[in-house]
Amino acid sequence: MNRRSFPVIIAAFSLLFVASPIVKAGETWESALAQMPLPAGAVHLQRTNCVSVVLHAFKSNDLVKAVIFMPGATDELYMFHRAEAVVTNASPTLLDAVAAITNQTLIRATFRAPFLLLHSDEDPLEPLTEVRDEATAAKLRKAKLTPHAVYEDRDWDSLLFTLERTYGVWFYPKAQSTSSWHFYRHSLAGWNLTGWEGLQAICLAGKTSFIVEHRKVVFAGDERVLAEPKLESFPR
Repeated sequence: MNRRSFPVIIAAFSLLFVASPIVKAGETWESALAQMPLPAGAVHLQRTNCVSVVLHAFKSNDLVKAVIFMPGATDELYMFHRAEAVVTNASPTLLDAVAAITNQTLIRATFRAPFLLLHSDEDPLEPLTEVRDEATAAKLRKAKLTPHAVYEDRDWDSLLFTLERTYGVWFYPKAQSTSSWHFYRHSLAGWNLTGWEGLQAICLAGKTSFIVEHRKVVFAGDERVLAEPKLESFPR
């Protein structure tokens, strides 16, 4: 696995999303994740399985519409090789997994509705977007997207065809462009996202920004860094 978008890895792709459900009174992201069991035996989370376990355990619910591994989190797993966590509960849930990850590694969890972001201190948590053409933005918001998607370690080139087919506009950079070499690979799972939320999720996962222009969307690298990555090992 690789944090940036060079070799193409894995998986069936179909971009996300539909109408927003009604949130039950008093529900929290923690209570939502507590209803999602982990696969049997998935108790030792590390670079080879952590992303897959979390994304595939995430289920449709009334509050959290996507779980996104941001670049700082995937760096902890794939570049620094220091993120490992053990879940000790007898019948573990996704909440237990997230608690173990955030207690035993430098990865943090922040809920910014409707996304649960798994990140490090360096990651900006708000998507960076700009609309220069309102008609195109309205088309993007009305896009009809499939209700569920899991993207695991996906590079930009592998997203392009589905993005253009789904949204009905052009996306840039095009395949094999050097402009996308520094986009991070995308790891996220989403349920029932709107078209606009889908684009925001893509840009948060890939450390990119996007500009909506006439009949096209232009993605570029997001140069914001909130903090320098910690170089020391996580104390155990």
